[in-house]
Amino acid sequence: MADQAINISEQKGEFRETVKKMLPDGANLNICLTCGTCAAGCPATGIEGMDPRKFVRMVALGMDEVKTTKWAWFCTMCMRCIYACPMKVDIPNMVGLVRKFWPKEDKPKGIVASCAMALRHDTCSAMGASEEDFQFVVEDVLEEVRQTQPGWENLQAPINKEGSMYYLNQNSREPVTEPDEMVPLWKIMNTVGADWTYGTKGWAAENYCMFAQDWESWEHIIRTKAKAVDDLGCKYWLNTE
Repeated sequence: MADQAINISEQKGEFRETVKKMLPDGANLNICLTCGTCAAGCPATGIEGMDPRKFVRMVALGMDEVKTTKWAWFCTMCMRCIYACPMKVDIPNMVGLVRKFWPKEDKPKGIVASCAMALRHDTCSAMGASEEDFQFVVEDVLEEVRQTQPGWENLQAPINKEGSMYYLNQNSREPVTEPDEMVPLWKIMNTVGADWTYGTKGWAAENYCMFAQDWESWEHIIRTKAKAVDDLGCKYWLNTE
């Protein structure tokens, strides 16, 4: 059976039809070989009794109960499955569609709350940190390092430096709860002589709205970050996540 593709041409299922309409090439459901390569490399295999191969078969066979599986929220969106799949079946996008169709009140509260926090400021911080908060923390930590760590008296952590080669993002949690964790990255950038900067806008690296599959908010955050890079005239966007 492992070398026989699933033929879904006669299968029924509302979610399967949605997949076929919304994803390129119908997410390649017709060419899944059920070989199990996806399941072998998936960190979420076995959780809630599900794995990527079983997920794909449920979609292909028109089993609409796949829309309610909690397993979709255990998927890390690491993309291992699609990279390993010999037929490039688009499992991550199918998982995303399952998440999209979950009612907002039933989605994991932490992901939804982090998405909402990221929309509060143009920083896009999932911790809700403002532009002023971020700048204060960076400047305060930088001054402490210069004064207390021999050899780093001239350490730089520029903010809103126009025309820099690299625009650097930062994990939202670090400036708020673990500010010292930012320093090693500054030291690396300074040691290699990189021309870089933070921006007070769009500095947060992650995008929880992607994980929540709130597509409108996801797009808003990406556009805010891209605009921050363009406004400073930076050439490259370095995302630490």
